[in-house]
Amino acid sequence: MDKATSSFERRVEEVRQFNRFYTQQIGVLHEGLLESPFSLTEVRVLYEIAHRAGLTASDLARGLGVDAGYLSRILRGFEVRGFLVKTPSPSDGRQNLLALTKKGRAAFAPLDARASKEVAAMLRQHSSAEQGRLMEAMRSIQELLGKRSEPKAPFILRPHRPGDMGWVVHRHGALYAQEYGYNEEFEALAAEIVGHFIKNFDPKREGCWLAERDGEIVGSVFLVAKSASIAKLRLLLVEPQARGLGLGKRLVEECVRFARQAGYRKITLWTQSDLYAARGIYRQAGFRRVHQERHHSFGKDLVAETWELTL
Repeated sequence: MDKATSSFERRVEEVRQFNRFYTQQIGVLHEGLLESPFSLTEVRVLYEIAHRAGLTASDLARGLGVDAGYLSRILRGFEVRGFLVKTPSPSDGRQNLLALTKKGRAAFAPLDARASKEVAAMLRQHSSAEQGRLMEAMRSIQELLGKRSEPKAPFILRPHRPGDMGWVVHRHGALYAQEYGYNEEFEALAAEIVGHFIKNFDPKREGCWLAERDGEIVGSVFLVAKSASIAKLRLLLVEPQARGLGLGKRLVEECVRFARQAGYRKITLWTQSDLYAARGIYRQAGFRRVHQERHHSFGKDLVAETWELTL
């Protein structure tokens, strides 16, 4: 057996071990699921019918990966109990649409509530940070193993909301320390910039854009008024995991678009000569370096640069 085969077999066993662990955690090995007379599959069928309108037996079989004959027996049992009603599909006379009756919803409601209660109890055993790690791990498993019906946009841009400024300051402080060796003075500068932005925000002439990918913030940029005719671009940041998607370019383009619409004649920005990626984005957008000077800031000897774009 070669090394690659041995490694793959270990992964197979780890997945099986995780499956055993997880089934014990969610309680599917109990005699009666959620202290009810229903099996796991029966509860899943009830859940799908309760939450999806216009569902057919074929839809259920495909979505749950259940044998059609087994599913038919479950549905027939629900009909006998008065839980289920079938109506002919208006688009396909061979199919019936499934819906729960009032009695069926009454039977399902306590199961749904009990399931939520059990999961809540499990989550409360962990801190908020640990819960966040768990949610991220579960999303990763779904993304990797699930089928994506259509490609997602790599990112979306949105305006700032309460709480975002803390993220901007934190990520600028942490990322610039990690990648460029800047000290806490840079984080203080970021805090000063966002504090001034919030206190003096003019939505007609200024903007902040946050980039999100799969619900997570991965980038930011600000455009603020320097004078009646000049805007200033500030705090451009792209997280490492979102680089290569054209996000930095898109954030700068949004600033340029907004500045033109607001009637500015020029955009200026202040950066450092060691920020190569950002300088490349500015150059590509049409900015030109107009001034540079040496200085000591953020714990380092740096060369500051002023760039401008005429609109």
